[in-house]
Amino acid sequence: MATIRTVQQLLRSRPTMEGAGVKLKRVFGSSHLPLFDPFLMLDDFHASNPNDYLAGFPMHPHRGIETITYLLHGRVLHKDSMGHSGVIEAGDVQWMTAGGGIIHEEMPQVSKPELWGFQLWANLPASHKMMKPRYQEIRSNQIPTVSPADGVTVKIICGGLGGVSGPVRDIIIDPNYLDVTVEAERQYDHPVKRGHKVFAYLIEGEARFSGKEGQPIGPETVVLFGDGETVRIVTGRSGARLLLISGKPIGEPIAWGGPIVMNTQEELTRAFDEYRNGTFLTHGRGNRLPITRPG
Repeated sequence: MATIRTVQQLLRSRPTMEGAGVKLKRVFGSSHLPLFDPFLMLDDFHASNPNDYLAGFPMHPHRGIETITYLLHGRVLHKDSMGHSGVIEAGDVQWMTAGGGIIHEEMPQVSKPELWGFQLWANLPASHKMMKPRYQEIRSNQIPTVSPADGVTVKIICGGLGGVSGPVRDIIIDPNYLDVTVEAERQYDHPVKRGHKVFAYLIEGEARFSGKEGQPIGPETVVLFGDGETVRIVTGRSGARLLLISGKPIGEPIAWGGPIVMNTQEELTRAFDEYRNGTFLTHGRGNRLPITRPG
């Protein structure tokens, strides 16, 4: 019988401000290292007032990580130092591998009735920190939806389920990124890989998980699981929608400075020095752009 994962930890998202003044909620971040390894950060941006998000995220660098943007509602314009530009719309995903260096911006547009999405940061191992940057831009109609059990629907962004694979491929940390909806009064046992880090983030409704049978967990809460082969989701009268995300831990040292994540402080200092002197980019122009480096 497959081992059901127990709940290791619960965290509530907290309000913060990023970019040029975007109000969002931080689900987990640098203060939780290395709890979610190979994942570094998850942000939930959810606002109906354009003043909370229109300042956006002007040009800034990344190195050593992947950023994954999944939009439920609204529109976000983007462009970068490799010459890419475009728009992310409702249901779309942008999986950006920064690798050795990229400079980009993400600018939310006025969205009615709301702008709502998530950005997840995934770490890269030392062997791939300086890999060639790339994008995987996925439209909503490219994301398959499966029904693994009665009353359960799963959108597969990355990874696979029941022989169906998501459109995002060839990711180093072997992740699964799923958007799961479980109708009211259901129990769903979802298979996961033993040894992989697994967490769920509640979007709508309430659910209970193995180890917390008497405690319904509501929106804006992340559930970190212990090891095992199955995640059990039990819903009550409301049903639930959640992100279910997993990946293979890296287990390496982390040196984190704002939008750049390396393995050592020396590598981090070198990255910022290269940014200042215009040699940061491995592709495109070595343009110098303003950056705020946290203390």
